[in-house]
Amino acid sequence: MEKRDIFVSRGPVGKVFKRLVGGRMKKKTDILDKPSINRALTRIAHEILEKNKGGDDLVLVGIKTRGVPLTKRLQEKIKQIENMDVPIGELDITLYRDDLDKATDGEDPKLKETNIPADLTGKKVVLLDDVLFTGRTVRAAMDAVMDIGRPSQIQLGVLVDRGHRELPIRADYVGKNIPTSDKEIIMVKLEEIDGMEDTVSIYEKNQ
Repeated sequence: MEKRDIFVSRGPVGKVFKRLVGGRMKKKTDILDKPSINRALTRIAHEILEKNKGGDDLVLVGIKTRGVPLTKRLQEKIKQIENMDVPIGELDITLYRDDLDKATDGEDPKLKETNIPADLTGKKVVLLDDVLFTGRTVRAAMDAVMDIGRPSQIQLGVLVDRGHRELPIRADYVGKNIPTSDKEIIMVKLEEIDGMEDTVSIYEKNQ
């Protein structure tokens, strides 16, 4: 694995991934490329609009890090379909990321920062993240949303669902279901965050 694959990822997720990859991980396969990610997001945009009978009362909220650019992309796709600007926001949930190994096992995720300009009371909030794994990050995000306002619904959209849930949480919108083992990690790279072409890959722990 080339060094550029280790160092491009930014923020707390990238730091943990760098430590995990250093001598302990190897790429197994790429499972989504840029066109397939785009198609998945287009489908999710249509599904969100169909389920909610349009974009009225919708608020899209991305979970940092990679849930934020995915939210912005979905906002643009909904605008192309419905010719309307759906409000968006973001949550920064720290300590635990569902797209990585249980690097902080035993610690609950915590809310670090919010940026939600819209009033959530009575709205249909769609939480968006890149990977759904145990569900602990999503639970923290749901708690944060409920502390901010009283939405009529909270829905969940993810680019990848890899299984292994620890909590009874299910995504309403899924780009791709990818069954994985405990020895595998899903790595999502997005151009806005990682400075390289969109990909979703499976990495495997070295024995």
